[in-house]
Amino acid sequence: MDKSGSLEVRWIQGFTNKSIEFVDNKTVCYPSGSHICFLNLETKMQSVLQSPGRGIGALTANGNNRIFAFSEQKLSPSIFVYIFPEFQLKNELKGTAQLDYTSLTLSDGGPYLGCCSSVPDHTITVWNWENAEPICTQPQAGRDVISLVFNPLNWLQLCALGATSLTIWNIEKSASLHVLKSSVIELPATDGSFVERLVPTSHTVSDKLAYFGPEMPPSAIAGLKGDKAENIVSKLCTKARLTPTAICWTATSELYVGCAESFLLRVDAETLSVSIPFNPTTADAIPELRQSNFQGLTVNKNGLIVLGKESEVHCLQIKGTQINITQTWRFERPVTTVMYSPDYETLLLSSNTGQIYMLNLTRSDETVKVLDVLSGNFVAAALLHTDKKICVSVRDSGELQLWSPDGICLGSLSLQTEVTSLACCPIAQYTAVGTASGNVLFIDLNREQQPRLVHQVHLYHTPVDHLVFDQGGHFLLTGASDSHIYVLDAKPSKRFSVIGYTVVPGPILSLSTQGTRDREQVKVLALCSGEGGKNHDGSLLTVLSLPVRGLEGPDCVDRHGCLSTRVLQVSRYEVPHPLKSCVLGVSEVFAYCHKEKTLLRFTLPQDTDSVSSQQVVQLKPEQEVRGHPLGPVSLVLSPHQLWLASVGRDGLLRIREAASMERYIELQCHSSRDGGVRCVSFSADSQTLLTAGFKDGSLVCTNLRIKGGDAGKVNEATQYSQTMDHSLKIIFNTENPILTDWPEWGQGSPCGTEKSEESQVSVGFETVDVTEQDDSYNSLLSAPPSHPTWLENRREAVMKEDNEQYSETKKNLRKTIKELRDTIQEMMRENDSLPDIEHLEQQEFNLDVEEQRRLEAMVEEEVTRVRNEIKWEILEKCYLRDVLKRECWDSMKVKGKAIKAFHSEHEVKNYPLKARTEKEMEDLRRVQNMRKLEKAACTLKKSTNTTSTKEEERGEEGHEAESAAVTGSLSAQLGYSNPYLHDQFSLQTTEQRINQIILLQDVIYRIKTAFNADFEAVHRQKVQELNRVKERNRHIRGIVLELDMTEKLWEPSLTISERPERLLTVDDSEMTAEKYLTPEQKKEEERKKLEEQRRLAAKGDNPRDRALDDMMDRVLEVKKEDILKMEIPPPEFVLTKPGIHWSEEEKKVYKEYEKKTKDLSEEKEKYKKSLETEMKKLQASTKDATERFDETLTKLFEKKVKCEMAIYQEELKITYLVYSVLVEEEIRNRELELKLKLEKTVAHKGEIEEDVKRHEEEVELFHETYDSTVAEDKVLDKEFRKEFFDVPSHVVDQLYKLFKRRPRVQKMRTQTDNNSNLFKEQRLCGSLAPDGLGKMLKAMEELDAPENIPEGLSPSIWEKFCQVRRIKVESEQKVKVKALTLAEMQAFLQKRRDEDKAAQQEIKNLSDELESLHKEKNRFLMDIMVQVLLKQGQVEVSTTDLTADYTDSVLLHRSVVEDHNRTIRTLGEQKIASMVECKDFRKGIIQLQWEHKMMEMQIEDLNNKARDIQMLRLSEEQQDYLNKTDRDSSVSKQVSSLEKTIAFQEKTHQQSVQHRINKIKQLKRHAAKKAEKNVNVEQQLPSMHVTVAERRHIYEATASEENQATKTEERYQEIVQRKNLEDLVRAQAEELALLWAEVERLRMKNFPSLDQLKHN
Repeated sequence: MDKSGSLEVRWIQGFTNKSIEFVDNKTVCYPSGSHICFLNLETKMQSVLQSPGRGIGALTANGNNRIFAFSEQKLSPSIFVYIFPEFQLKNELKGTAQLDYTSLTLSDGGPYLGCCSSVPDHTITVWNWENAEPICTQPQAGRDVISLVFNPLNWLQLCALGATSLTIWNIEKSASLHVLKSSVIELPATDGSFVERLVPTSHTVSDKLAYFGPEMPPSAIAGLKGDKAENIVSKLCTKARLTPTAICWTATSELYVGCAESFLLRVDAETLSVSIPFNPTTADAIPELRQSNFQGLTVNKNGLIVLGKESEVHCLQIKGTQINITQTWRFERPVTTVMYSPDYETLLLSSNTGQIYMLNLTRSDETVKVLDVLSGNFVAAALLHTDKKICVSVRDSGELQLWSPDGICLGSLSLQTEVTSLACCPIAQYTAVGTASGNVLFIDLNREQQPRLVHQVHLYHTPVDHLVFDQGGHFLLTGASDSHIYVLDAKPSKRFSVIGYTVVPGPILSLSTQGTRDREQVKVLALCSGEGGKNHDGSLLTVLSLPVRGLEGPDCVDRHGCLSTRVLQVSRYEVPHPLKSCVLGVSEVFAYCHKEKTLLRFTLPQDTDSVSSQQVVQLKPEQEVRGHPLGPVSLVLSPHQLWLASVGRDGLLRIREAASMERYIELQCHSSRDGGVRCVSFSADSQTLLTAGFKDGSLVCTNLRIKGGDAGKVNEATQYSQTMDHSLKIIFNTENPILTDWPEWGQGSPCGTEKSEESQVSVGFETVDVTEQDDSYNSLLSAPPSHPTWLENRREAVMKEDNEQYSETKKNLRKTIKELRDTIQEMMRENDSLPDIEHLEQQEFNLDVEEQRRLEAMVEEEVTRVRNEIKWEILEKCYLRDVLKRECWDSMKVKGKAIKAFHSEHEVKNYPLKARTEKEMEDLRRVQNMRKLEKAACTLKKSTNTTSTKEEERGEEGHEAESAAVTGSLSAQLGYSNPYLHDQFSLQTTEQRINQIILLQDVIYRIKTAFNADFEAVHRQKVQELNRVKERNRHIRGIVLELDMTEKLWEPSLTISERPERLLTVDDSEMTAEKYLTPEQKKEEERKKLEEQRRLAAKGDNPRDRALDDMMDRVLEVKKEDILKMEIPPPEFVLTKPGIHWSEEEKKVYKEYEKKTKDLSEEKEKYKKSLETEMKKLQASTKDATERFDETLTKLFEKKVKCEMAIYQEELKITYLVYSVLVEEEIRNRELELKLKLEKTVAHKGEIEEDVKRHEEEVELFHETYDSTVAEDKVLDKEFRKEFFDVPSHVVDQLYKLFKRRPRVQKMRTQTDNNSNLFKEQRLCGSLAPDGLGKMLKAMEELDAPENIPEGLSPSIWEKFCQVRRIKVESEQKVKVKALTLAEMQAFLQKRRDEDKAAQQEIKNLSDELESLHKEKNRFLMDIMVQVLLKQGQVEVSTTDLTADYTDSVLLHRSVVEDHNRTIRTLGEQKIASMVECKDFRKGIIQLQWEHKMMEMQIEDLNNKARDIQMLRLSEEQQDYLNKTDRDSSVSKQVSSLEKTIAFQEKTHQQSVQHRINKIKQLKRHAAKKAEKNVNVEQQLPSMHVTVAERRHIYEATASEENQATKTEERYQEIVQRKNLEDLVRAQAEELALLWAEVERLRMKNFPSLDQLKHN
């Protein structure tokens, strides 16, 4: 059949909006599956081109040249270039792409095509499609390229739009050589700012090295090398940039770029500058454009057409930075693509929902919908069994569509639900549609423009996978994954009633029917996967035989709707291979095995009457042929049973003869890349097939053409179709009017189900007493589902019928059950009142033992499940606990613990340590051995040096002392230093630093180990002290018990932090939940209790032991501790007789009793005091011991602080060393990176030099050719007169003028241009030069016309002249072409020279940077970082922050500072001495001045005294005294008079003393009398106190209010007085302060201080 038939595509539908292009001014093309559709926008006529390869990949077209090109979808794909409308293949381009092409573009300026391949090569290639030769290529250049677009004005320039980038590629020409050069456009940041590209900073040597070493670029820090490193670093270290979404070229070779962030950019392709015409973040931005993502752009005469938000399209007018919206169009669906036709008259817009709009702005502003086929993938499609050959299809979104025989959409209906299957009825014009919700919808198709839903039935809770009508239109069979096959009456007159159902073994994978008119029977074939099969393959075949008539009787189905075996014959078969699909033929089965990829044919046995329905017959394939290369495959048999169609995921449609399956004809209907073919169906005449793609959204209608000798089979198919139509016509004419009269289904959602007639039962749950429950409680536990299926409704109706039929019996049973329940409830109530020994368990009243067992089993199963979950959870936690214990506890050599003080919250922790690994110990031994050898070599070198002196030894000792001072840590002072440590100033190499790190880690380990030893000692001391405290507390507790006191004891203990191992064990006291005991543990506990009871019972009651205990109080001797418990019993007569009746003997006995009691109480008191003293001593001892321990712990804490300081200092040194090693590694990485760049640059420069040399040679050779051509052209000019030597000179002059004359070709071409095109045609030297020569020669024909012959010139000479002139014109054109080519080659050479210079400069820069890095590396290795410990007084750096900045500090030797201090001290003493000398000299001057001034004042005083003496007036006595000469006599007289006066005064004194003595005696006598009176008064004083107290009480009771008021008034007066005094004191203090200030001012004025004198 492969040579005698063929498949032709009739029409194709489907629009995915993947790409749409103009192929001329009125026609657009777009891919649809494996075909390309061409749509005429005016006539709306469609034509189809099938891909010569597999599928359609990228598509592009050029409307000016009427060329379109597309790629195929396969490995190593080709590009096909066609010419429109002839559909002639111009060339097939086979490039280097391995998988696919992402973008294609065609140039307006010549036969050039640009393409970009996908992974793995990402190559951009420019082809000359006329010659099928690539002119230039660039690998790994289109990594994220989405679209390629040529510049319409310059084919040497094209733009590559990437997912996150924008690149302009320039094609540089040199004769026949073409080279692609890229220019990346730097897009702005997402905030609109322009971000500079991250360039690695070149490192130059500075005067000062950075504190933390040289700064390296991120690539050196990360250790990355090469170009990828720069890309990664630039992405990580730069701001997020805009995301371009669409581009378009302008008439000025500029680019408009739309961004997803609603930015609109303008890019100059020459300067690569970027401007922002529209920024949505600015305040004056147009609101309509702020939410636009500019997915589509195109240029028109008036501005720019852009796609706005949602369904809006705007026309923008852009002038500089000003942007305005001139026009806006709104569409019903979101528009995703916009473009202009080549003549710029038609604007085309398309959406991804399947609509294409056209807008002609020159005619009107109204949009015209050209195409509306919706979008989405087709689920199923079928042809109606009518003469119209109308196609019905459904999409996954629920859209049902009708297609005409020419592929025009006639009408559609939205079902608003997910659709899974479709089938067309042969006896009426309707279709059945299966949904994912389990409904079957019946759609009336009589009105093709308006299909309507007329009926639906709910059959499944799962999707309806299969819908099949039998050939006679009697039944509609449905299948799903729940193994139920429903049989529905297909006639509308029967209202599509469900006849019944049957169940097959397992989910249904395939369903087909077969029936003939001569046999009144329909056979159904179902492929099942088995009862437990969950895969998509099956090996069980079930053949059902249904009679066409007689299915309406009551014996055909049971009460639940299941078809009885009387009418349904079932045959079961099993095949050896798992099948994917199958179809039933006439006594045979055609199947496909996906595992073997083969088509199989099985013959069914004819005699099946003797085989039972449960017996499985084994089938073996009669024929086996190779199937499709890519499955799974679906099979369909033609209506006349002669042709078998198969489709698969490879996209192929294959038609075979059913009798012989080897030969086939095939057609690539769909692409295998998009999932291939989903389904296929035949028309009634078997000559038209319909296929639906899986994911490509296309529907393909094909015609089967049979040629030659097989044409008779076509006649058979036609005859069969006519026969079937004739036989079904009567039924069709009867049933179809009935269907037309059916009303449309309810106005609600079509996917809803019919409401159940029975009301839904609401389920309520209440807490009911077990003794009061009845059957109504159980009835609440069941309720019908919210959307019952037909089977559920049928079962519910059966239950209702049963309930009505057996209602009386059920009523009697309920009555009996109620009586029984009442009896049992009465027994349960009686049981509750019985004693425990007679009480029965509640489960013993349960009569439904089976239900009880079932519930117990269910509970036990749930308990087992929960127990297993708990066990797994416990196991998980145990595993986690073991892991944590192993990693964090067992691996620790020293466990972390703490010691807490007794009398404070002070706590000291040890250092948890892990055991050092063998590798660490080996590294330590290696480093120590290395250091031993180095020290031994150094010692040997010193010993061999015989010229050393004592001064050098002293210098070495001083150096050792200095090195000890600058070790940078306190570890040496603590005694834990490692003798093999390097000096900080000698760490030059990386190996030394790594060895130093190992030694410092050993020092830290030693410090921690030593501290842990002290810690353990203190910890043991605390444990011992706690034991002593417990012992003392035990004694104190005994004393307290003897003293019968309630004193609370202080009982310290170890906390969790002091005994961390307690965390790993769980005590029973920590468990809050009750402990779960296994049955074995419960038995063990009961056994122990019984043994204890038996032991106590065996011990019994011993009277002898009880008497001894009562008599001796359970002791054999009285201890001293029992004195406090001793009591002396009183005599018996004390309790029986009163004291007056006692006898003498009894009185003696009582006295002895009193004496003993007194002695015992004294003994008790002494013993109690001794116990109290002992208790106080024990408490004091405990307190002293614990305080001493706290002091020890404080000392340990101080040592811990010192150890922490030392450890932190060593760790800081390790950190510095590690950092220096890392910096050195970064420097090394940077060095390697620079060397790699230098090597690449040198290699690149070498290549450029070779190219320059080669191009120079080429240019030189071409220049020689050009010179020879110019010389030849000049020779033609010179030889002109020689050619016409026989012509008169004046004629020759006239001919020479005509020889120089040229037609104006350029002007003529300009006038013939089409001004409507924005992009003018541009001539380029390489491509359009032959065309220019042809036009010139064509224009020369006018000048060669005979009417231009000068007068008197013979025609022969004119012909010769015309020939010479043509040769001259050709020579001139040749010179022009060569001149342009030479200029082009020179420009290309100059660019290569510029590249060579740039490479040379780059090499110089890299060399300088490498040299600078070497210098910086040497400085870094020499200028090492050291750690110095300084006392507070030795740091002379200002600390503005918490830590001082030592960046500008200098480390000096101590002697230098001491010398400086000594010099400063000497100079200070000299300065002080000079200052003292100056001060003394100045003091002498001031003193002389003061003496001089004092003498002047004395002179003045003496002068005043002299003047006073001269002016003094004397009395007579004074004058006499002054005039007397005998002064001794007058003195003696005065002495005698004074002596007399003294004698008189002594006499008077004696008398006064005697008088005082007498008075004292009198007073003593008076005092004695007063003393006697005082004695009497003291005797009366107690009674007077009582009287006074009584009177005071009376007074207070009567006058308390008055006293309170008086006190309040007094208090108020005191407050007022106090306030006045405070004010007075404050005023006096202020006045006193003023006075003191005035005194101080006067004092300073009169007596200036030395400071003032010094400043003066």
